[in-house]
Amino acid sequence: MESMKQNGIQGDHEVAKAELLRGHGHLWNIIFSYVNSMALKCAAELGIADVIYRHGQPLPLSVILTELSILPSRTDSFRRLMRLLVHSGLFASSTAGDEEEEEAYALTPISASFLVTGKAENMSPLVLTVLDPIIADPYHCLSKWFTAADEPPAAFDVFHGKSLFELTGNNPKFNLNFNRGMAADASFVAKLILEQCGNDVFGGLRSLVDVGGGSGELATAIAGAFPQTKCAVFDLPHVVSSLQGNPMVAAIAGDMFEFVPPADAVILKWVLHDWNDEDCVRILRNCKKAIPPKEEGGKVIIIEMVMKLENEADGSIHDETKETQLLWDVYIMAPVPGKQRSEAEWKSIFLAAGFSGYSITPISSLRSLIQLFY
Repeated sequence: MESMKQNGIQGDHEVAKAELLRGHGHLWNIIFSYVNSMALKCAAELGIADVIYRHGQPLPLSVILTELSILPSRTDSFRRLMRLLVHSGLFASSTAGDEEEEEAYALTPISASFLVTGKAENMSPLVLTVLDPIIADPYHCLSKWFTAADEPPAAFDVFHGKSLFELTGNNPKFNLNFNRGMAADASFVAKLILEQCGNDVFGGLRSLVDVGGGSGELATAIAGAFPQTKCAVFDLPHVVSSLQGNPMVAAIAGDMFEFVPPADAVILKWVLHDWNDEDCVRILRNCKKAIPPKEEGGKVIIIEMVMKLENEADGSIHDETKETQLLWDVYIMAPVPGKQRSEAEWKSIFLAAGFSGYSITPISSLRSLIQLFY
């Protein structure tokens, strides 16, 4: 009996030790997670996917090194970078079967779609925007932001001494890169929306204003698909200045907290998650003033994430999607005073802004199209 007790205690000790070691490894994995992002940034800056794409076939390591002007002394380091990028699913590696054969690298569906400069879905500008030090450095101030007695709106304000939108207005180079990043995402979203629900959402509209529409990719895509709809982009002056001369959309400078130009429909893509609930209500009230009632075809179109973190009975939410939603929600709190929201949180804002009805159409695992009516 005593021997059985000792065996049980020993077994419990071994289980606890194994759990401790797994926890230790998991902690290190979290600590090093940012290296995945930096490796992706490096790949985008070097243009690794572009080189492989131009050749149209897997490329030996030596060819990639030559094409990218990588120093010979960096060969082993570059091989290690590629090993991580392969593990991340961004590239694939192969040899001819001989252990002495030089490894070759090929594109995967992810890099072939999202990291090749000439592709319509190219997300390299977005990668470089999100991982720009101007955006990334404020995350070192999160703890300071949480405890700051003067309650700055975001960690970005703590680090830079001004808001994200003030800095973009005063920093032409970053403003250009920021707009390119947002434009890359807007182009991809526009394609998704027009393919999946374009006629249902935009059919019959005489006019549309893209509030916070940046450099106009979304509005231009809508205008191209629905030429009978008069489209305009409404944004801050330093943003819409790049739209001068665009024959498909009008550029209107202004502040959405003061007014929104009138139209049959107003669209806001990735705008409201930048702001707290009270500011969202202010923006939406101005949008409501700009459109006619539902009976006359008026609507507000919102493209945002609708967080759904609890596992559905049918298992419809994947663990990676859940993690991405959580990461994106925390990401938002550093550059801006906003948040990602659940349907219940969105509904509360819609009602407070005076809207009586809404519908939600998922367009991807991370994006939904919401239509508001009154």
